[in-house]
Amino acid sequence: MKIALDVDGVLADVIHSWILYNNKVRMTIHKSDISEWDFWKKHNIQKFDFYNELSLCWKSWKDIPPTENNIAETTGKLSELGTVDIVTAREESTHEYVKNWLKLHGVIFRNYVGVIEGVEKAKLDYDIFIDDSPLNAHSMLNVGKSVILYTQPWNTSFRDNRAKRVQKLEKAISIIDEISKTNTIGLKN
Repeated sequence: MKIALDVDGVLADVIHSWILYNNKVRMTIHKSDISEWDFWKKHNIQKFDFYNELSLCWKSWKDIPPTENNIAETTGKLSELGTVDIVTAREESTHEYVKNWLKLHGVIFRNYVGVIEGVEKAKLDYDIFIDDSPLNAHSMLNVGKSVILYTQPWNTSFRDNRAKRVQKLEKAISIIDEISKTNTIGLKN
């Protein structure tokens, strides 16, 4: 089984770092205020500025917290179920920072795959995608891919039952394990 594991919002809580940066230069925003994927529009932040600032946050990769305390253990267990690749959409200049972050936090994976836009992930050959983007999930589901959506405030309005939703990454283990036991590729309700 081939598993595509996202970084930002699933493993790395980069939005935490961005909020700290943003709150110094603009109005105060809390993570709970981020209720949609393109929340920056609601706060009159330009798309280019937002994504540029996210990339700048990665320069201080040591300061980006993980989304959970046990990601090394959890990714190790995922790797026992199949081949886990990091599949991430980002600015090319941040790849080395992300790889350093993954190493620092002991994330277990086989390959690192970077794409320019998140929706490009749907074109890749993976059995299961673990992601937090509702846009990515939508594009993956529309081409028949299996999706485990890692719950974040910006994806709570996503209501496609074809995706399985998890609050903790470790919950993905039982979903994937069940799929492998039934030898079925595809998530069923």
